[in-house]
Amino acid sequence: MGCYAQTEMGHGSNIAGIETTATLDLKTDEFVIHSPTVSSTKFWPGGMGLWANHAVVFARAIVDENDYGVMPFMCQIREFETHLPCKGIKVGDIGPKFGYNSKDNGWMMFDQVRVPRFNMLCRYGYFDKDGAFEMRGNPKGIY
Repeated sequence: MGCYAQTEMGHGSNIAGIETTATLDLKTDEFVIHSPTVSSTKFWPGGMGLWANHAVVFARAIVDENDYGVMPFMCQIREFETHLPCKGIKVGDIGPKFGYNSKDNGWMMFDQVRVPRFNMLCRYGYFDKDGAFEMRGNPKGIY
């Protein structure tokens, strides 16, 4: 089961304001996902609180100090056998919600969580093994 982890506690759904980072480590060919501040805590996603094992995480793609903007990444957040959070992930349920308790809304933070480079889900953007970015497709459609 999965969830959609975009909204952050510090700014709601303001995509341009997302603080979570995904920094490409060229030596290991992995992105390192990190929540640098409390306000970068992913907050409110349905299914995240108790059930999801994976999340599509929206984070700022960083390569060699260059910020390429917000991109989606597939990230395992809980172990399959134990259902405990994976290494570097803090996750939980946000608790009772007035009139909406049937929904499993949660919060999540990342502490240097590594995912393979190919876990970036951007159809119109691509980073090669050397960190070079290539935009694919019509820029008007991407916008």
